[in-house]
Amino acid sequence: MELNYKKNLENVLNGKEVDITPVITVTQSGILDAMKLTGTSWPKAHEDPEQMATLGASLHELAGLEDAKIPFCLAVEAESMGCTVDLGSGGRTPEVVKSPFDDPREIEIPDNFETSGRIPVICEAVEILHERYDNLPVCVGITGPFTVAGHMIGVEEILKMINLDYYGVEAAVDVATEAVIAYIKVLNEVKPDIICVADPTSSGDLLSPLDFQQISRPPLEDIQEAMKSQNVLHICGHTGNMLKDMLSSGYNGISIEEAVDMRYAQEVKESLGNKCQVCGNISTSKTLYRGTPEEVRTEVLQALEKGVDVVAPSCGIAAASPLKNIQAMVNARNEFFGIE
Repeated sequence: MELNYKKNLENVLNGKEVDITPVITVTQSGILDAMKLTGTSWPKAHEDPEQMATLGASLHELAGLEDAKIPFCLAVEAESMGCTVDLGSGGRTPEVVKSPFDDPREIEIPDNFETSGRIPVICEAVEILHERYDNLPVCVGITGPFTVAGHMIGVEEILKMINLDYYGVEAAVDVATEAVIAYIKVLNEVKPDIICVADPTSSGDLLSPLDFQQISRPPLEDIQEAMKSQNVLHICGHTGNMLKDMLSSGYNGISIEEAVDMRYAQEVKESLGNKCQVCGNISTSKTLYRGTPEEVRTEVLQALEKGVDVVAPSCGIAAASPLKNIQAMVNARNEFFGIE
């Protein structure tokens, strides 16, 4: 009997018992091996909905991952806010290179925000994926408000401003939150199965737990309330001392890196009543990118033994990661559950 990927993932994220732990990605999914095999490429797949849909589903088609994930960067909101974005090429992901805003209090949402940049491309790609697949969850990645605010005024600048101009930070984050909610409302129309909010500038490597509570958590809760899809919150790096806040901010799931021990994450989750599921934390930089299939297998089996709810890469997959290592994630999950 074929696994119903949509139902299986939906049940897990709703906290229901399932027979097989899903293996998906909620983070960057485009790899060079898959581009070669599917005739897609960057930057075209950032701007063409057909290529975006094809590349977004490529790790399902080629490696067996149980979702399609688009887009392939965290610069979508900034671009539609008027920032200059270098879309990159080859294996280089897009990055914000220039912002039109000098003062955080001057940031405003353009009138054409929802129809500019790549937002319409992403919405069309979601519709294409829904047409192509009955049984495959479509995951759209969006950017957390604090990270969007950092794109507007510079990451280093916003981190400095926490101590020097706190009200300026609040002003920037408030507008970024409004913009993200406007984007979510457009996504609600095309109905992705999951929205994953990536908020790397809220990492425990950059923010103290108190700063996270005061600056990042309230807007993350606000945008979650606007979503009609199931949702996952991904924050990079060392987030062990922020887990309680992440797990209790209203999301169906959180996504964590290997810097956080999965057994510890499950203990914190249990202490809060098991309402939010934990995805992760197969190392992207070390194991999936530079490791061997056997090393991937070992890490996946360990994560499953420690109680991971959804097996997933710990962060965005590096474009140069070998396809065989992504396949090894799925094979290890299958081995754990005795699936031929």
